[in-house]
Amino acid sequence: MAEAKRPEPIVNGVHLCIDMQNIFFRGGVWETPWMERVLPAVVDISARYTARTIFTRFITPLHAQDRPGRWQRYFTKWECAVRSKLPSEQLELVSALRRFAPPAAVIDKPGFSAFKGSSLASLLMDKGVETILVTGAETDVCVLATVLDAVDLGLRVVIVEDALCSSFDAGHDALMTLYRNRFAEQIELIGQADIPTIWREVS
Repeated sequence: MAEAKRPEPIVNGVHLCIDMQNIFFRGGVWETPWMERVLPAVVDISARYTARTIFTRFITPLHAQDRPGRWQRYFTKWECAVRSKLPSEQLELVSALRRFAPPAAVIDKPGFSAFKGSSLASLLMDKGVETILVTGAETDVCVLATVLDAVDLGLRVVIVEDALCSSFDAGHDALMTLYRNRFAEQIELIGQADIPTIWREVS
């Protein structure tokens, strides 16, 4: 059996936390039951690397018709999530994370990937970022879209397995298998406990 590789140290990294918002938390329109379970890990990482943390928020349109193509179909189905009907608090970060911003940055995005329709790529370029440490929700939707865009940009992607959540267990498990077996040169999976051994920069 091949010996497991020891992760390389993180240099010029950021903690990219995807969509840990009330809309995905307990009682939200898109409630993700795991979020409460992984939140302590995300809080710990955010506290340790506050100035190197970037939170994203998935911002829904005011009306379904405000988005192009099949997004209209999507938000017609999920009309309860458009901003004309959704309490604004639902789109805020969960309260346990809100206290970190600032100095943590908050970037809003209109779609699944944190790189589409946002300032994320230019922000990472300006900071000279080489590695993103990924946490958040949901493993098989917004996290997936963001991770694949990061790979295409040439970034090193380090996924914190016990700081991700999904409302679909099979989708989460399938993505972990996919990353390990198809993207091993570009994507690494680690646990929260491993982070201090490879990323010693403390904010």
